[in-house]
Amino acid sequence: MALLDIEEVSVSFRRARGWFGHEQSYVIQNLDLSINEGEIVAVVGASGSGKSVLAQAIMGILPANARLEGSISYNSEPLTPERQHQLRGDELMLIPQSISYLDPLMKVGSQVQPVSRDVGRKRRFMNRSQIKKTEQELMERYHLPRGTGGKYPFELSGGMARRVLMATATSGQPKLIIADEPTPGIHPEVLAETMKQFRELADQGAGILWITHDVTTALTAADRIAVFYAGANVETAQVDDFAGIGERLRHPYTKALWNALPQNGFLPLPGSQPLAGQEITTGCSFAPRCSAATAACTRERPQLREIRGGEVRCFHVT
Repeated sequence: MALLDIEEVSVSFRRARGWFGHEQSYVIQNLDLSINEGEIVAVVGASGSGKSVLAQAIMGILPANARLEGSISYNSEPLTPERQHQLRGDELMLIPQSISYLDPLMKVGSQVQPVSRDVGRKRRFMNRSQIKKTEQELMERYHLPRGTGGKYPFELSGGMARRVLMATATSGQPKLIIADEPTPGIHPEVLAETMKQFRELADQGAGILWITHDVTTALTAADRIAVFYAGANVETAQVDDFAGIGERLRHPYTKALWNALPQNGFLPLPGSQPLAGQEITTGCSFAPRCSAATAACTRERPQLREIRGGEVRCFHVT
């Protein structure tokens, strides 16, 4: 049973057009994705493909001019705004992309410390020594130097601030963690240890959505990789499918993305992704860049299908 289930989700933003007109600009279109308990699903794709907007939609922090269509369920119940408000910061945690989410007027130790929360009809309390012990354990887990807790965010490097954000998100007992590009600027050795720790969180039962541009790092800890293109997942594959020259991968964009990595030939892909907000009303969004595209690819939008143990949006994959 899926911990998080996203079905036919579209997100658009209302923006002005001309002097008095308005239009809906779509960033995500007909997205389908699921995350199970104990699973890390990495979301990869180019900038503008809708990855961060998905994180905001799940957390219920989309801006006021956004419109959400489709359904998002958590633990088999609709994730309504009321449930998002209730679960956010407790069972549902976000590791944001920007370090500006840290309170600039509060020392980071106070931001990392777990807080008392309502659990059912009971309230979980921690005494001062327990809180300080948990804070120190988190600092050590993310390789933050002794004394970091007594500093303000502006006194930290970018990599240290990102590790503080990760410590804050994992200080309680989250069941679903949305990590939005949490690792840029982190030293490779610390990065490897961080991925190991998130793998341990998943093994303890948490579901993790890991949003990243770094396919190589994602492969070290994730169970599945969801590849986004122009606001939709064009393929969801098992980690083991990313091998060789991508012969086990299904979608031509996923294969091109894999073979564009330096260690896989550094092969360029002609053309560019549609601009964010450019609605694809007919046909496959990747068709203009696909060497295998046919007339059918320009007439009809492919649906997500289960093929060879994965999911793909392509008419020609068998």
